[in-house]
Amino acid sequence: MTGRPLTLMAVHAHPDDEATGTGGVLARYAAEGIRTVLVTCTDGACGDGPGGVKPGDPGHDPAAVAQLRRQELEASCEVLKISDLEMLDYADSGMMGWPSNDAPGSFWRTPVEEGAARLAELMRHYRPDVVVTYDENGFYGHPDHIQAHRITMAALEMTELTPKVYWTTMPRSMMQRFGEIIREFHEDMPEPDPAETAALAEIGLPDDEITTWVDTTAFSGQKFDALAAHASQGDNIFFLRMGKERFGEFMGVETFVRVKDATGAAVPESDLFAGLR
Repeated sequence: MTGRPLTLMAVHAHPDDEATGTGGVLARYAAEGIRTVLVTCTDGACGDGPGGVKPGDPGHDPAAVAQLRRQELEASCEVLKISDLEMLDYADSGMMGWPSNDAPGSFWRTPVEEGAARLAELMRHYRPDVVVTYDENGFYGHPDHIQAHRITMAALEMTELTPKVYWTTMPRSMMQRFGEIIREFHEDMPEPDPAETAALAEIGLPDDEITTWVDTTAFSGQKFDALAAHASQGDNIFFLRMGKERFGEFMGVETFVRVKDATGAAVPESDLFAGLR
């Protein structure tokens, strides 16, 4: 290296996404002296308002929600010791099929080349050695996650600066355990719809297709606290109901699929920076 710090850039859709899928690696690599850059693409205005008021309900003020979620995001970044926060501030598109998908200024409606050009400028500035984002389905089909994937991959093509690129994922074995844990906390849950069960079974990857397993057990407390910083979204963050100890047992490893590598590092690997140090 030429004195420039090793740099991880995570590109996420909304405030709180940084903690759910990558809180462990962001905290771990920050502790190892690596510069951690978080790019959050939307303002999160389609999240819950104070008191759990839902989008579209009386009393839901998108501008106020966005302001609150920005404060929560900054608190999460402080917990995870993230070096740099960049917000693209596109309007939250909401879940797939919501009218907000097509609202003026929504991230989903933004031309990919426009978002990619803005992200490419950040990549040229920070010169990340590792970039992490979602797969082409945004992990579970959320339009803003899909759009974050699209602009990230386009920006990487524009810049050709980054040696290693990863998509977040989850092993199918863990998805099965997750379903079991949800039922533990919701004993009165009805039997799942077969179509929903089949859809859930397609989320993530078979264990043997995952290239990268990063042990973040020592940082699971920080990850939990980062999620808890997003208090306004507590109704939507199931993991917080597990308590910190159980959370640490379940969420102590973060998993990825490597989609670009210029280092020749062997897989499976246990370090996003394998081959870079």
